[in-house]
Amino acid sequence: MTKIITTIAFFICSLLSAQTQFEQGMGKAFGLWKEGKNTEASAMFERIASAEKNSYLPNYYVALINTTAAFTEKDKTKLDLMLTKAQDALDIEMIKDQNNAELYAMQALIYTAWVVADPMTNGQKYSAKVMEAYAKGKAIDPNNPRVVFGEADYQLGGAKWTGVDTKPLCAQIDKAVELFGTFKPETSFSPKWGLERALESQKNCK
Repeated sequence: MTKIITTIAFFICSLLSAQTQFEQGMGKAFGLWKEGKNTEASAMFERIASAEKNSYLPNYYVALINTTAAFTEKDKTKLDLMLTKAQDALDIEMIKDQNNAELYAMQALIYTAWVVADPMTNGQKYSAKVMEAYAKGKAIDPNNPRVVFGEADYQLGGAKWTGVDTKPLCAQIDKAVELFGTFKPETSFSPKWGLERALESQKNCK
C-alpha cells in the first residue's frame, strides 16, 4: 500500500514538475520575444514543442514569430526560411487537430505574408487560400476575433484593386473589436493578440 501511495505521489510530482517546466519555458520564450530576440525565442518554443506534444501553443508561436518577422524582412532567402519554418511548425499541429480556429487564422497569416512579400507572383497563388483558411476558422468558431478581423482586414487590403464595397468589411472590423473585448483565452499562454491592429484598422476604415 505504501509503495502504491509513493508511486502515485511520485507521478503527481512529476506532472507538477512537467507543468512547471512548461510554464517556465513558455515564460522565458515570451520574454525573449518581447526583447526582440526572435531567433532565440523561436528556438526555445521549438525545444518546448519537442518536449510537450499535448499543447499546440509552442509550435503555434514558432509559426507566429517567424510569420510576423517575415512581414518586414526584405531578404528573400531569409523570408523564405522564416515562412517555411512557420509552415512546418503549423503543419505539425494541423495534423493533430483540424478543429482549432486559431490554427486556421495562423495559416491565413502565413499565406498573407507570402502575398505581401511578392504580390505580383503570390497574389493569385495564395489569395484564395487565405480566404479558405479564414472560412474554415469561422466555421469552427465564428466569434474568434483573430479570424473575424483577419478575414475583413485582408479583404480591405485588396479593396483598392478589387473595388469591393468596404462598408460591410468595416462592419466586420467593428465586430472584431467587440469580440476582442469579450474574448477569454483558454490559458495564460493562449493567443490574445490582434486588438491593436484591429483598432488601427477601425480608425482608418472608410
